[in-house]
Amino acid sequence: MVTYYAAMARIEQTVRDLVSEDENMRDAVETVLARSEDGTVRWVDVREDLTSGQWGRLIEMGVLVDGEEGFEVADPNAVREGLENGEAESGVTEIDDDGSTSWSIWDKLAAVVSVSFFVGYSYAPVRNVIGGVMDVFLGPLETMLPFYAVVMVLALATGLYSTLLQANLTDMEKMGKYQERMKEIQEKRKEAKEAGDDAAMKEIQEEQMEAMGDQMGMFKEQFRPMVWIMFLTIPVFLWMYWKIGIGGGGTYGTVVLPLVGQTTWKDPVAGPMQAWIVWYFLCSMSFTQVLRKGLNIDMTPSTS
Repeated sequence: MVTYYAAMARIEQTVRDLVSEDENMRDAVETVLARSEDGTVRWVDVREDLTSGQWGRLIEMGVLVDGEEGFEVADPNAVREGLENGEAESGVTEIDDDGSTSWSIWDKLAAVVSVSFFVGYSYAPVRNVIGGVMDVFLGPLETMLPFYAVVMVLALATGLYSTLLQANLTDMEKMGKYQERMKEIQEKRKEAKEAGDDAAMKEIQEEQMEAMGDQMGMFKEQFRPMVWIMFLTIPVFLWMYWKIGIGGGGTYGTVVLPLVGQTTWKDPVAGPMQAWIVWYFLCSMSFTQVLRKGLNIDMTPSTS
C-alpha cells in the first residue's frame, strides 16, 4: 500500500513538473488521457495532436508505460491530480526574470561611493571633507533649530527618501514569487519524504540547487535600494558625527531621552551607542512607520 501511494505521488509530481516546465505539455497529457479511456493508447492515435518529442517525453518520464497492445497511462487518477494541481499553481512558481534586477552602471557607482564613505568614520581627512561639504547645506538648518530638532528633521528626510526608494526600486511581486517558490519546494520535499519516494527526493534536491539562483535574485532585489539609501544617508550621518565634536568641535550641551533622562549627546546610553545615534534611530524608525502608513506603501512581498 505504501508503495502504491508513493508511485501515485511520484506520477502526480511528474505531471506537475512537466506542465510547469512547458505549458504545451498540458494539452499533450490531456490528449493521451482522453485517448486511453479504453485502456491503451498508440502513437498512431495521437500523432496528429502530439509531437514526437512530447510523446517520447511522456514515455521517458513514466507517464506512459508499456501495455498489451500499445501504451497505458501509468495511473490516470494521479495524472488528473497532477493536471489539477499544476493548473492551480501555474503563474505562482514561474518567475519572469527579465533582467529588471540587473544593476546599472549608476547602481554600481553608488555602491562604490557608499563603501568609500564608510572610510570617513575612522579616517579624519575624509570625515572632515564630507562634514565640511555637508555643512554648507545643513549649517543654515543648524543655526535655526536646536540640535535635537535638527536630528528630527534629518530623520524625517532620510525616512522619506528611504521609503520611496524601497517602494520604487524593489519589485515586491517578484520577491513574493521567489519566496513562494521556495515554500513550494519545501512542501514537495515534505510530501516526498512522507511517501518514502527516493526518486522524487532526488529530483527535489536538484530543484533546490537550481533555486539557489532565486536566492541571489532576492538578494539583488533587497540590496539595490539599500545602496542608494546608504549613498544618501551616510553623508548625513557623517555630518552629525562630525558636528557633535568628533571633527567640528561642537558640544550642544545635554538632551533628555525617554527611559534615559538627561544626558550629553556623546554619552553611551545603549551599550556603546551614543545618545545622538539612539535619538536619530528612534526618530527615523517612528517617522518611517508613519510615512509608510500615510503614503499607503506596503513593503510585504506580494504573491498576487
